[in-house]
Amino acid sequence: MIAKYLVAAAAAALFAAPLAAQSVKAGIEAWQHADYAAAVAIWRPLAESGDPDAAFNLGQAYRLGRGVPLNLGSAQSWFLRAAQTGHVDAQTTLGLLLFQNGDQAEGLKWLKAAAVQGEPRALLVYGTALYNGDGVTQDRVLGYAYVSRAAAAGLAPAKDTLSQLDELMPVADRAKAIAMSRAIPNGSPVSARPSKPMTVAEADPPKPATAKPAAPKPAPKPKPTEPKKPKPVATSPVGGDWRIQLGAFSQRGSAEAMYQRVSGKAALAGRRPSYVVAGNVIRLQVGPFISRAAAQGACGSLGVACFPVPAR
Repeated sequence: MIAKYLVAAAAAALFAAPLAAQSVKAGIEAWQHADYAAAVAIWRPLAESGDPDAAFNLGQAYRLGRGVPLNLGSAQSWFLRAAQTGHVDAQTTLGLLLFQNGDQAEGLKWLKAAAVQGEPRALLVYGTALYNGDGVTQDRVLGYAYVSRAAAAGLAPAKDTLSQLDELMPVADRAKAIAMSRAIPNGSPVSARPSKPMTVAEADPPKPATAKPAAPKPAPKPKPTEPKKPKPVATSPVGGDWRIQLGAFSQRGSAEAMYQRVSGKAALAGRRPSYVVAGNVIRLQVGPFISRAAAQGACGSLGVACFPVPAR
C-alpha cells in the first residue's frame, strides 16, 4: 500500500520523526503541491545516502517524468535500491514494471518477495501466476490462498479473479487454501523502521498484471441453418468446435512464449493458436478439436495445465 500523507497528519508526526524522515516528508509535501523539482532535490541526496523511501520516491519521479526527464531505466535502478532493503512498495512496483516489460522471471521474484509480506497487488499477480503455472511451478492451492488474501484486503481485481477461481477449484481445495491464507500477513506490513514508509501516491500507478484464470465459457449458441459452400477436401487435417486453453496472460508475448513451449507436441499437430483478448488479459487457446473429449485428451498428454473450451 502506498501511503498518502495529509498535511495535518504530517504535522502531528513531525516532532517524533528523525531528521531524514522529516526531509522525506518535506519532499512529499512539495510533490503534493506539484513542485516536483523541489521534491526531487530533497530526495536525491537522501536516496544516494541509502534512504529507501527517498529512493522509491525518486524512482517514481523518473517513472512519471516529473521533476526529472522520464527515464524508466533510472526509475528501475532506484526502485531496485529500495527493493533490496525490503521496501515492500518498491518490490511491488519493480516487480510489476519488470513483469509488464517482458522480464517475467525477475518480475515474479520481486512480486513474490512482496507477496509473502502481504502486499495485495503482489499477492494477486504472484498468486495468479502460481495458479496458472505461468513462470513458476504450478501450485493452485497456494495460488488461490494468495488471491483470496488480496481479495480480503479489498483489491477489486482480486475479488474478480477469486470469483472465477471459485468456479474452477474443488471445494476441498478451496478450504485448504483458505486455511493456508491465514498465515499470510494482512496487507502491506509496517516497516521495521519506527514509522511507515513515506512514499508518494502514484498519479498513474502501473496496473496489476492480472493474468486471470478464465472461467469456463458457455456452450456456443446454435447457429441458424444456412446454405454452406462445399469445403475443399483435406484442406486441414483437423477440425471441430473445441479448443484447449493453456492460460491467461497480461501480455501477448507471454502467451506466445507459452505456445512455443508446447507447439511441438504431437497432440497439437495441425492445430493453431488463438490469442483471445478478454479485458486486460490474453487467453491462449489452441485448436480445433473435434469434441470436448478429444480436447481433454490432448490436455492430458501435454503435461501442462489446460482445459477444454468451446471455440467461438
